[in-house]
Amino acid sequence: MAWFKRTEKGITTATEDKKDVPKGLWYKSPTGKIIDADELARNLFVSPEDGFHVRIGSKEYFSILFDNNEFVELDAKITSKDPLNFVDTKKYSDRLKDAMDKTKLKDAVRTAVGKSKGRDLVICCMDFAFIGGSMGAVVGEKIARGIDHSIKNNIPFVMISKSGGARMMEAAYSLMQLAKTSAKLAQLADAKIPYISLCTDPTTGGTTASYAMLGDINISEPGALIGFAGPRIVRDTTGKDLPEGFQTSEFLLEHGFLDFITPRKELKDNINLYLDLILNNPVR
Repeated sequence: MAWFKRTEKGITTATEDKKDVPKGLWYKSPTGKIIDADELARNLFVSPEDGFHVRIGSKEYFSILFDNNEFVELDAKITSKDPLNFVDTKKYSDRLKDAMDKTKLKDAVRTAVGKSKGRDLVICCMDFAFIGGSMGAVVGEKIARGIDHSIKNNIPFVMISKSGGARMMEAAYSLMQLAKTSAKLAQLADAKIPYISLCTDPTTGGTTASYAMLGDINISEPGALIGFAGPRIVRDTTGKDLPEGFQTSEFLLEHGFLDFITPRKELKDNINLYLDLILNNPVR
């Protein structure tokens, strides 16, 4: 079967065929720069010539943020059910099985606790490779439990979002996670525990409408797409041309929706610097 399908408005790529971490000997960035795949990995999957940040998943983010890549994964075995017996081009139950087999993940988010620059930290990280990083009941439940772990142990909480939005195959069950995660973050705020939200490419839909934009500080990587509806949908709905760079992290920073943009190489330092400031810790 072809990796694309024709529609009335052009060619679209199926979600399950969109690539995150590149495979093969060489990688070509969108600006045409070519880099050896091993060198790209050593550079934290950032193209050195043009600074393009390649999509990565929880495995790579955990290795970047946790000291010596040492952490304990929380609620690792929770999996989604099919409460609606949903069927589109295939059964939802089959889609889940295929996603698990392909990605070796249980769902679209992983939660872990470990040390970052010697500080205990809970990190929830989404994986776009699992059904487009869509937010279903398991995603909401694991984030909620991660927040509970932060509250119980008085540990700062970091959320790394990368999502196409709510998971349509779970309908209202998925939409309930917006309120559920937002309520849990309110409890985290009441406990005066810091919450950092990192929006990566792409952060869209119900994810943006809930936990992704509720951080004590909202940050992003360069060039990330962040918004509710995609640019094409907004353009078709309004009938107007969009501003240049619309919904990029740089555009959102300029318009006050983000606090700062951090290159991936500086991510660990910047997260811990912010936590030192807010917790009034001496410079380490």
